[in-house]
Amino acid sequence: MTDIDHQELGIQRQLRLRKEQIERIQEASLEIMAEVGMRFYDEEALNLFEQAGAEVTDGNLVRIPSQIVAWALEVAPKKITIYNRHGERAMELGGHRTYFGVGSDCMHVYDLVSGERRKAVLDDVATGVRLVDGLPNIDFVMSMFMPSDVPLDMHERHQMAIMLRETDKPIVFVGEEEASTVYATKMAAAVVGNMKHLSQRPFVINYVNAVSSFRHNEDSLRRLLYAAEHNIPSIYSPGNTCGILSPVTTTGAMALTNAGQLGGLVLTQLKREGAPFIRGNPNPERMDLRTMVSLYGAPDSGPFGWDLAHHQGLPIFGAAGCSDAKVFDAQAAAEASLTLFANAIGGANLIHDIGYLDSAMTGSLELVAFCDEVIGWLKRYLRPPEVNSDTLALDVIKERGPDGTFLDTEHTLDHMREDWMPSLMDRFEFNRWSDKGRSTLQERANEKVRQILEDHTPKSLPEDAAEAIEAILAGEGKGN
Repeated sequence: MTDIDHQELGIQRQLRLRKEQIERIQEASLEIMAEVGMRFYDEEALNLFEQAGAEVTDGNLVRIPSQIVAWALEVAPKKITIYNRHGERAMELGGHRTYFGVGSDCMHVYDLVSGERRKAVLDDVATGVRLVDGLPNIDFVMSMFMPSDVPLDMHERHQMAIMLRETDKPIVFVGEEEASTVYATKMAAAVVGNMKHLSQRPFVINYVNAVSSFRHNEDSLRRLLYAAEHNIPSIYSPGNTCGILSPVTTTGAMALTNAGQLGGLVLTQLKREGAPFIRGNPNPERMDLRTMVSLYGAPDSGPFGWDLAHHQGLPIFGAAGCSDAKVFDAQAAAEASLTLFANAIGGANLIHDIGYLDSAMTGSLELVAFCDEVIGWLKRYLRPPEVNSDTLALDVIKERGPDGTFLDTEHTLDHMREDWMPSLMDRFEFNRWSDKGRSTLQERANEKVRQILEDHTPKSLPEDAAEAIEAILAGEGKGN
């Protein structure tokens, strides 16, 4: 861990897959791309592929030769710098540095006052972003909630405007069509002055979900191409659910998922060589085929996708700090903690979806606060110790010897406050905990969230930037 103040974990990993296994999966992906092909539903994409030497048949079926994939892997940046809106370095994506953030578009939220599950509204987006801005271990923001009180064709613009107002941390935004990316980047450009400045020091990331590894829909491709043209980093993550959109076996699903992500990579590099590209985790998504419910906490795919992803050297996007539980309970705490640990050890560069419950249908601000504490624990756990004469303390050991203790030494006094201390996890013995009201973890998290929202004030936008964002919000129709 080289720079813990900037939420950066430098984790040395051992591969769980053997090199020959990684290479075999990669070869399978290349075979899928070159022989089976994938459908790309966009005319510009098809033209770019054809001009590069890919075979286009049946209207939109693209077969991409392995040499084109090798070229794209060579020219794509292996490290991507993400800034905050002030132009300061905030995240260095690549290698095994890990950063944490929330997700987007939960339909429901647990009300902080009543505790009831209800539909999310625009105020919940603002509340969630303001909370993340005030939490020390959450590095980037997403909108968290899908507001039910604004028109569907306007919600993405409102979400982006709120994120820009309520935080100066980096922003990951989502969208359903090309206009989503256009509006979001225009707003972000207004904050930093113009599109050129945004391209040079991007503080926003374009998150694109395609239909599947085989079927790359037009809106997703338009968003990807627009961002590549303007040097805006993109996450590209085609759907890959085991047994539905990919084979039910882990390795088969990894091979197909990898192929779909590499197809997006090739396209971005054909549009603009060196365009910043962030791949998803090749590990397949799991679904309980008995209930057809998507799963966050399933262990079946294991950590092996990280080995394949790091083999290629591209920055990686993951999901953790989330749960299939319906409320913030013991299952939610366990699954959130386990997934955070697995993603951090795996070396994911961006970890999102913190605070998700109910298979991404419901967001919990209390769970976000809990995960912030777990991330703090992880950062401390994974930080290599200092090894020097002071920390080895041989002089103190010799002075106290086998019959002494260390409780009353200056060395203990000097270093005792370096230990990680929780703000939510209880460490009192039973009677003191009981005397303090027998609070539960969820109750303490709720109190912490409400205190942050009461005390924390995000940095304001410059007046001209705020006015420009309002002007974009006031535009009508997709073409504005």
